[in-house]
Amino acid sequence: PVLQTVEMHTGGEPLRIVPRLEAAEEATATRGLSLLSLRREMAAAQDHVRRALMHEPRGHAGMYGAVVVRGETAAAGAHLAALFLHGAGYSAMCGHAVLALGRFALDYGLVEAPSCPETAVRLRCPCGPVTAFVPWDGRRSGNPVRFHSVPAFAAATDLAIDVPGHGKVVVDIGYGGTFYAFLSAEQLGLDVCSSKTRDLVNAASAVTEAVKKQFKLHHPESEDLAFLYGTILTDGKDAFSEEPTTNICVFADEQVDRSPTGSGVTARIALQYHKGLIQLNQTRTFRSSTTGSLFTGKAVKASGLSKFGDYNAVIVEVSGEAFYTGTATFTVEEEDPLKYGFFFK
Repeated sequence: PVLQTVEMHTGGEPLRIVPRLEAAEEATATRGLSLLSLRREMAAAQDHVRRALMHEPRGHAGMYGAVVVRGETAAAGAHLAALFLHGAGYSAMCGHAVLALGRFALDYGLVEAPSCPETAVRLRCPCGPVTAFVPWDGRRSGNPVRFHSVPAFAAATDLAIDVPGHGKVVVDIGYGGTFYAFLSAEQLGLDVCSSKTRDLVNAASAVTEAVKKQFKLHHPESEDLAFLYGTILTDGKDAFSEEPTTNICVFADEQVDRSPTGSGVTARIALQYHKGLIQLNQTRTFRSSTTGSLFTGKAVKASGLSKFGDYNAVIVEVSGEAFYTGTATFTVEEEDPLKYGFFFK
């Protein structure tokens, strides 16, 4: 088999795009699978594709990917649907990928007759529909790209969690297409800007495991979405300010986001809005402690209580810059004992 990919990055976080995967499109066309169901199917029957592209020797421990799924069944009125891949499995939402896929959709002809100076690109993610707004000059896409999230909400605030090795800490849990735990690094005796990355990763991973054991997540639309994706350690600057606030996101199996994390920014804005720390349309800047790259975020619309069960949700706009880094053709030789990759930590 030969796999063609388009390579991009958003704020330093890689995105390996698979423009077409026949097995995925066939599953949606012949069996009418929803995107969430397709996510399960891929994990069960096509996981070798993820491993081959995300793991070494073709990928690395920080690699991230997206499979573009075309066809009316999966896209359901959107320009494209996407499945998100990482070193440990499949995510429900990925903001940095949405920003890059917005540009990809225009440049690779997935949107008929794009409009100047900006085109709305409708994407269907496993967590639901999102819209990216992409600059277009008549020839090619540009930056910055922004997107409007699925309804985002505060799942829990000021939750006391006992973390082995660290004692009691207080976390917030926010949803921005996937769930994250948030707390200041200071609570763990660390500094998000100056502590060693290894120490931050170990501490964040310990928090993730503790929250999973001590708090039951619930999502109003699907229990397939009710999982904690990771922990985001912050500098504690949650109240509105013109100054950037810095964070580091540790997700999946100790994977570190190089960007400020689009779904994380969405969830953090939802928490700040819920706590009354920001108002609608107040823009905040978020900095990645790993690369220094920046995203902005703001709550743009309060969505009614009824739509999201008990949660008072908001629509969040996230903005960032995505860039092309190349294209690739990957070969999988049948006799290669490491053909589907390996994971070295």
